[in-house]
Amino acid sequence: MSTRNDRSILELDEATVAQARGLAAEAVQPVVTLARTHTTVSVERATLRLAGLAGADAERVPWVNHVVDAVRDQVGLDHGACLPVWDALAREEASDLLTLAQKAAVGSVTFRIPEGRTARTATSAARSAVAAGLRRIDAARRTRERLVRKWGDPGRRPWIYLIVATGDIHEDIPQAQAAARAGADVIAVIRSTGQSLLDYVPEGATREGYAGTYATQENFRLMRAALDDVSAELGRYVRLTNYASGLCMPEIATLAGLERLDMMLNDSMYGILFRDINPLRTFIDQRFSRQVHARAGIVINTGEDNYLTTADAVDAAHTVTVSQLLNEAFAHEAGLPDHLLGLGHAFEINPEIPDSFRLELAHALLARTLFPDAPLKWMPPTKHMTGDIFRGYLLDGFFNLAGVLTGQSILLVGMMTEAVVTPWLSDRDLALQNVRYVMDACSGLVEDFRPPADGFIATRARQVLGEAVDLLERIVDDGLLNAIGDGTFGLMRRPADAGKGLDGVVRKAQGYANPAGDLLESGAAR
Repeated sequence: MSTRNDRSILELDEATVAQARGLAAEAVQPVVTLARTHTTVSVERATLRLAGLAGADAERVPWVNHVVDAVRDQVGLDHGACLPVWDALAREEASDLLTLAQKAAVGSVTFRIPEGRTARTATSAARSAVAAGLRRIDAARRTRERLVRKWGDPGRRPWIYLIVATGDIHEDIPQAQAAARAGADVIAVIRSTGQSLLDYVPEGATREGYAGTYATQENFRLMRAALDDVSAELGRYVRLTNYASGLCMPEIATLAGLERLDMMLNDSMYGILFRDINPLRTFIDQRFSRQVHARAGIVINTGEDNYLTTADAVDAAHTVTVSQLLNEAFAHEAGLPDHLLGLGHAFEINPEIPDSFRLELAHALLARTLFPDAPLKWMPPTKHMTGDIFRGYLLDGFFNLAGVLTGQSILLVGMMTEAVVTPWLSDRDLALQNVRYVMDACSGLVEDFRPPADGFIATRARQVLGEAVDLLERIVDDGLLNAIGDGTFGLMRRPADAGKGLDGVVRKAQGYANPAGDLLESGAAR
């Protein structure tokens, strides 16, 4: 997805921008080291999923959970799951991986940590199995590329991103197809409330979600097939988005790669701040998941917009910029190039503040200037939507105008009924009319919008960038984990030794083996 154009952007001091990026890279390095030296139960389960283990028992407990839990209980996970699992297969504890999982579920498998030649044999067998899964992801990426060539991309920017979430995948599908026919370019299926806190991935096609639909491999498959059908009908490739945050981030990223999703919500700190997931667990899981996204060609969407729902959008504007820079540094280290880095920001300034729209333009243009090759995701107003649908519709129009005027890449459609009801199809249709009107009437303004270097917008952007550099300096001095614990982002205090999922974090031992990590690091498929 190309993001550059010939328009003028803000003239920022190159030395200040370079300083900000250097500080961000320095701030994330200790956390990257931590992620490289630790694993989690979800990383190990994701590896088994790449090796082909799927499905669940009669109680809908996934087989990967049974296997990893049994390995952890018997020999620990500090050597990873692959060594004991493929050693057990070599010792004919079971004829195949699924049978081994079924036996592990009833306690009839004995695991051990092999050494020497037996360890090398187990590692080699695991590598072959995992490589087959990566080849499936590679094939899905090639299929996407082929279909985009065949059907084409939208002929304008920003792409229109619309949410569908009834709780029932079979209700979501016709709504998603209707949204695509009405002009949506990206369909996002919101997850069921609380799924991010489940330490397992639900199985099968689901019909009982709450304020969203469960993210499962079968639901991914069904929706992708439905959007392929409507893409062929419309003559443009319609993209599919879901969520890779939460306790199962690596697994959901893997399933998304296997089923050819195109975008995934994947923020470095969202789960920590807004779901109280342990910071160590999140950063370790995040690195593996982003490596999978890079391999699959999936655009990630980060969650900076969420900070502005709890903190003031003016006072805390620099924390959004800092988070964007940290997300960029984490993403680059994990192998994600700029064209897959959908950094987030939002239109959340109180409209009662004088010059609120000019401030929004300054913040949006700062993001566009700092990350010219990133497919930025521009989020609509939510915090200051009052239930007055006419005022809300006007605010969404201003939001759409800001997105077009500053060259945003992905525009999430705002709903006039935000904070009132779950949108009806008619609400979505009106929202799409709003977007289409603004885009049709104003898309060319991006070529003409040139804020003067000494004007309000440029001055405000430089101020935010300077405040971001100051904060990054403090984070480098204090440590990113301490900054998160102190409530730096979104006013949420999340210490590194607390939060959900910490018991699933394991330090790697000498001799730890995970062929998925090795293959993703090297880009190999065998």
